[in-house]
Amino acid sequence: MRAVQVTQTDGPVEVRDIPEPTPGPDDVLIEVHRVGVSFPDLLLSKGLYQMKPEPPFTLGVDFAGTVLSGPGLEVGQRVCAVLPYGGAAERVVAPRQFVFPLPDSLSFDEGAALPMNYLTALFALRQRGQVQPGETVLIHGAAGGVGTAAIQVARGLGAHTVAVVSSAPKESLALAAGADRVVRVEDLADAGRVDVVLDVVGGDVFLPSLRLLNPLGRLLVVGFAAGQGIPEVKVNRLLLNNIDVRGVGWGAFAMAREGYMQEQWRELEPMLADGTVKPPIGATYDLADFGSALAEMQERRTLGKSVVVVC
Repeated sequence: MRAVQVTQTDGPVEVRDIPEPTPGPDDVLIEVHRVGVSFPDLLLSKGLYQMKPEPPFTLGVDFAGTVLSGPGLEVGQRVCAVLPYGGAAERVVAPRQFVFPLPDSLSFDEGAALPMNYLTALFALRQRGQVQPGETVLIHGAAGGVGTAAIQVARGLGAHTVAVVSSAPKESLALAAGADRVVRVEDLADAGRVDVVLDVVGGDVFLPSLRLLNPLGRLLVVGFAAGQGIPEVKVNRLLLNNIDVRGVGWGAFAMAREGYMQEQWRELEPMLADGTVKPPIGATYDLADFGSALAEMQERRTLGKSVVVVC
């Protein structure tokens, strides 16, 4: 069967034939239709992620397809799933707790955009950010996968959203995703006061974002897509303004806690049912072009969630 593999972290990804997976008693065997392209894929492909599997290994964090076998699910049932890596193959085994029923109202493309981004956004805003109805959330990188997810989840939690973007196409996408207001990154100082900042970018936007926080405000560190190094903060700034900087590491937290992701999914389901959550899909690629999708992401040209067609 075909899979997108990293054979060396200083070279291109490859589509290779690998053995069929064998599920255990608590595993679900899935025929994969779509794979989402995620920032961890990019980092994994270059050996820059905190998790460093030994090559060769298969990429793919988010994916969607149909059940071939597994406990508690029907054969042929539409599902989406998440793994640390390994989902970019024609057939994949995933632990049952990492597999979620895909509503009929959503396509396989949308299913492949859901698990990591939306459960990360929910963890960030609900658990780490403690967002309350009526608060204002400012979202950096708002036209990307996590950014658009954060816009929609924040709205589902009753918050107002300010999307920060760098171009007109990204502004249009953020508004279409449901942002209440959009500001360009160069105009960040004019964004107004906010209660929560969700930052997937880091770099030069970090310190200016702290200045926007209301008293008791929270800045959520989700990632460093800007690639400008890890920002630092003088803690006296936190003390004087009564603000917090909080780390958001969803994967390590969620995958180590039995049943936690299923609890998150149940909280997300009403937002899926009423249309609050509807993942914006950007470009789609053939399996052989997975490397091109990663290149687009590295150049920060991705809009919404990129999806790879498997079958």
